Amino acid sequence: MDLQTPGDTEGRRHLLRSLMNIRMPGKMDDSVLAVQDEYLQECIREKGIVTLEDIPVKEGVISVWQGDITRLAVDAIVNAANSQMLGCFIPMHTCIDNCIHTFAGIQLRAECNRQINRMRMKYGQNYEQPTAVPMLTDAYNLPAKKVIHIVGPVVNGKLTPALEQELADCYTNTLDLCAENGLRSVAFCCISTGVFHFPPERAAQIAAKTVRKWLADHDGALERVIFNVFRDQDRDIYEHLFG
Repeated sequence: MDLQTPGDTEGRRHLLRSLMNIRMPGKMDDSVLAVQDEYLQECIREKGIVTLEDIPVKEGVISVWQGDITRLAVDAIVNAANSQMLGCFIPMHTCIDNCIHTFAGIQLRAECNRQINRMRMKYGQNYEQPTAVPMLTDAYNLPAKKVIHIVGPVVNGKLTPALEQELADCYTNTLDLCAENGLRSVAFCCISTGVFHFPPERAAQIAAKTVRKWLADHDGALERVIFNVFRDQDRDIYEHLFG
């Protein structure tokens, strides 16, 4: 690949991110990883790390926070993944899958690949991650401790009760995984509402109902559950649900 390095800092950053996005999982020299890690940690410091103390509680242990999920210093952030579980390969794409993989570093795609390969050894080479089955990985250069990757339901036409149940299962199974692994704080993205076409308002209603029920059934299991939103539209929906 014959690439010309841009002369400006922003151009070089875009080129690096694009190359990270398209790179297939594989081993990288430790010295190169060290440079990558130093750069990504500086990026996180520039963006600013957000802690639980910075986010007001809305209801019980539930918070609503608008912003970049890669800034959150929580036990786990939730990634809206696809069934291949390797992140987004579109250079500079703005989806949450791309952002999380970019700022975690190339180690995240490599770990996801190892986990998927183990599943393929068990279930066959055509294995893809089922809907609502979470995968837990390290977060590498992110301020969060872990990333929980989950495939949400895809709405290709009419919204059905089965699709609604699959979305509810995404939240229930993720919370179960947190409890099983001693993760006391988790930030959910808006699962399935982007390119998976789940109606945002209905998705939020299902998320709120499911999380409220889980917390009621597991008193004290979690210190904080954050609904992370990026768009103003989603912020307004969740603010209405949680007053």
